[in-house]
Amino acid sequence: RSPKNADPSVPSNPRIRARLSIVRTPATPRLTDRVSKVCFEFGLNPQPDPIRIVSDLPLSLEKGTVTLITGPSGSGKSAILHQLHHQFPRSYSVGQASLRTDRSIIDAVGADRDFGSTMELLTVCGLGEARLWLRTFDELSDGERFRAQLAHCIDSHQRAGGGELLLCDEFGAILHRRAAKAIAYNLRKIAGKYGLTLVLATAGTDIVEDLQPDCHVRLIGHGRAEAVRATVRRRPISLRRKLVIERGGKRDYLDFAPMHYRQTDELGFVDCVFVLREKGSGDKLAIVVYSHPPMELALRNQALEGRFKRNPTLLNREMRILRRLVVHPDIRGCGLGHDLVRRTLPMVGVPYVECLASMGNVNPVFEKAGMKRIGECAMPDNRRKHLEAMKELGVDPFGVDFVNQVCRRPRVRVIVTRLVFEWYQATTGYGEKRVARQSSQFLAQTFRGLVGSRPVYYLWRGGGT
Repeated sequence: RSPKNADPSVPSNPRIRARLSIVRTPATPRLTDRVSKVCFEFGLNPQPDPIRIVSDLPLSLEKGTVTLITGPSGSGKSAILHQLHHQFPRSYSVGQASLRTDRSIIDAVGADRDFGSTMELLTVCGLGEARLWLRTFDELSDGERFRAQLAHCIDSHQRAGGGELLLCDEFGAILHRRAAKAIAYNLRKIAGKYGLTLVLATAGTDIVEDLQPDCHVRLIGHGRAEAVRATVRRRPISLRRKLVIERGGKRDYLDFAPMHYRQTDELGFVDCVFVLREKGSGDKLAIVVYSHPPMELALRNQALEGRFKRNPTLLNREMRILRRLVVHPDIRGCGLGHDLVRRTLPMVGVPYVECLASMGNVNPVFEKAGMKRIGECAMPDNRRKHLEAMKELGVDPFGVDFVNQVCRRPRVRVIVTRLVFEWYQATTGYGEKRVARQSSQFLAQTFRGLVGSRPVYYLWRGGGT
């Protein structure tokens, strides 16, 4: 049955009211010998009785809120979401969102948005990883697919002028419970950020603490339902209580290197490493690596009025650079990354810590951790010259054949190896020997990273500085 007090022709407004009464009539089975025998043996009527899902259930759905519907399998959760979608046809169902599989995620999601806005949307939805943006939908994991579908629905919802409801059936059913809780935590923030009206249905209740629904509807059975409204209070993800920070080493980074978009072990002269680990399982969920800094950085000299200019002894004594921060895909977007940085900065033991972050314009993780954004780095003169030399040879460093060009054209390889050598000399030393043993693919990838990066420079000052 349709809700009593709803009219699909009424335009969307900040509050949607519905009163649901749903009765499901099962289909009558074909009267075969076996069906007749079951009915005879157990005294059953071959004509099934109607099943009442809910009776006169009132719902008040406002923008920026989350409504959670829980109940055992077969209790009617999907029937309620189906009815809501039928009654409010301008709604979107996350699980039914269709993304083009012949395009990378960065093109399939938010195609009408500007590039920066699309990156921000993907990051907010927990896909803040540049390598994932280059994959197609079919190449993503189940959790990543849900995040991509969510981003796609939010984009469609906004382009439609706000739509009505954003529905999600069987939420987290096929996800690792840690990932389900993390996504639930993110959804709570996303609902407020984008003014969404979210309605989720799931059999599990372990996500309630992190989702913090404004209204929790529990299906009890036989048409009975209990709707409990709650006051939402911003708090850390529940997983945080199970996490500990431990000292680690470069060997620990091997587990995280494949999760970072650069996928190299070029960490410079590492000073200290901290690992975020889950108590009980022992799983490593995040890592932060602090190394000795490069000799000269223009924005560092600007921010500190030349304190370390041509003074390597003082620089090595008082400054470190945050070289890597990698968070496990399960828990991205939950605030655990900036929490790890904030808590470990004082543990490094130096007055100053800096960071160069290519994602700085998309994800303010380091600002949330207490670091100060100084500015965006300009391309150094030596990198600009190498890029111009490459263009004179008619070579595009971001073309699909660049690795082949580095491998087959000696002049191209010379330009690439020179720049990589200069970078090694500035960061880790022994550049000539290291370049000589690198493959063409590795050199091409490193060159791309150097000429394509416009990182944001951050600086943290400890107490008393």
